[in-house]
Amino acid sequence: MTGIIGLLLSFAVSFGLLIIAMSVHEVAHGWIAYKLGDPTAKYSGRLTLNPLAHIDLFWTVLLPLFLFITSGGRFVFGAAKPVPVNYWALKNPKRDMVLIGAAGPAANFVFALCLAALIRFVPLPAVLVSIIINLIIINVILGVFNLIPIPPLDGSRILAGLLPEPLASSFASIEPYSFIILLALIWMGALNWLVWPLVGLILRILGV
Repeated sequence: MTGIIGLLLSFAVSFGLLIIAMSVHEVAHGWIAYKLGDPTAKYSGRLTLNPLAHIDLFWTVLLPLFLFITSGGRFVFGAAKPVPVNYWALKNPKRDMVLIGAAGPAANFVFALCLAALIRFVPLPAVLVSIIINLIIINVILGVFNLIPIPPLDGSRILAGLLPEPLASSFASIEPYSFIILLALIWMGALNWLVWPLVGLILRILGV
């Protein structure tokens, strides 16, 4: 019974930190879109750090819980409800979608950098430092994972914006199969040779 309670408390902490990181990520998408001429996120109430505005039942709650349980409490990951973007409201749609796509991961990396500076230069209780380190790790994982160029991850927006037509249209056509492709890459160990090495490199740079 004690073990189960400990596991649930651990999930609650990890889930809370994940929600913070995802909220920062989604607000960055919406804010950049707003600055580039699209007020859709603003009018949808998504330019807020209130986690309730960004929660999706499956991606934000059920998936993290499933991963946490199946990994024995070693891993938690999820995604927020995507911020709506009106492509045609943007000033320069093709270029701006690259900037909007990059904004989420960039916000996570900047947030992680600020947190790393905080624990380096400000004396804090050991428990709080441990929590902040976990938040840094989650932000870096979220940022790196979203750079994978597979829809609907942010890397696909960046790549589609950089590709010339008709390559961009051909690339967009894989979206209906993207979830299967992503699962296949994970099953083949893509995270081990793609995501985790980059996450480790960034964490070393941050001194974590």
